[in-house]
Amino acid sequence: MALPTREKAKELLFEKVKDEYQRKHSEMVADAMEAYANKFNEDTELWYITGLLHDLDYYAFPKEHPAKSVEWFKEWGYPEELIHAVESHAFMRTNVKPQTKIAKALVACDEMSGLLYAYSLMRPEGFKNMQAKSVKKKFKDKSFAAKVDRSDIQFGMDELGVEFNEHVELLISVFSSE
Repeated sequence: MALPTREKAKELLFEKVKDEYQRKHSEMVADAMEAYANKFNEDTELWYITGLLHDLDYYAFPKEHPAKSVEWFKEWGYPEELIHAVESHAFMRTNVKPQTKIAKALVACDEMSGLLYAYSLMRPEGFKNMQAKSVKKKFKDKSFAAKVDRSDIQFGMDELGVEFNEHVELLISVFSSE
């Protein structure tokens, strides 16, 4: 099955996702996924593109998300690993549990990227010098970034076998270098 190039995947993102925040979120998740691919010695292109396209249908079909993306990816002949990861990152809706390392990483990175982005907007330095202990306080404060599903993050980290600080520090290092 054919994986699109980064260029083609970015074109798709801009074609399907009109919201600037949603694009930024997808790019952040892609960067986080690439970092995990490097950490685990996995296919960086597959992991990056999976992260970039994981919410491709969300802008136009939020209530059906990720069903439309899964349908498109099957039509376009995308790899099964990407399809499973995208379908299972919304496991509470799809009843498809993440079974692969890439799928578990996507669950761990998706919502955490949103929480870290929200926190970065509050800080004059953004991601620079952000500390895991400060993020943990925000993580525990359910009123902060209230739409971020902490249980999804925890589930993803548990499934992936990474500790909170390790996960947050990796993502901060990725996002602070952008």
